[in-house]
Amino acid sequence: MSETPLKPFRLRVNGEQHDLTVPAHRTLLEVLREDLRLTGTKHGCDLGECGACTVLVDGVPRLSCITLAAQVAGREVTTIEGLAPPGALHPLQESFASLGAAQCGYCTPGMIITAAALLDEEPDPDLDRIRDALAGNMCRCTGYIKILEAVRLAAPGSADREASR
Repeated sequence: MSETPLKPFRLRVNGEQHDLTVPAHRTLLEVLREDLRLTGTKHGCDLGECGACTVLVDGVPRLSCITLAAQVAGREVTTIEGLAPPGALHPLQESFASLGAAQCGYCTPGMIITAAALLDEEPDPDLDRIRDALAGNMCRCTGYIKILEAVRLAAPGSADREASR
């Protein structure tokens, strides 16, 4: 009977360095949720189709359920827990809460992580651009109108944000 080979590596998550030794086939999602106890990243489809498991790797959205943890060794991983400083909310978290865009909340971490990458790259996206960016994130509750409005409200360059103050 063969044993699963273990792979030692370093992983930087939310600014904290972790030395891990896990089976080589272990996904980033499994390591985040089961080894590091960062359960904000959700386990959705396991196929890379729903976006619930989205995290940032060096600032770029990545589906953690289809990414091997060892593939991101030495890189910076940001989960929903690390998006804002401890005790604070990211503007996207504030806008999702204020507009009721979270609905059941299961898809929300992936939506917010994907939207954060969009807003970092493009501070004032229009609704079509927001729709394009979130196209890989599914919400099974209902429509996307409040989600789109929440992203627009959180956009640093948005006139909607200024009007809501």
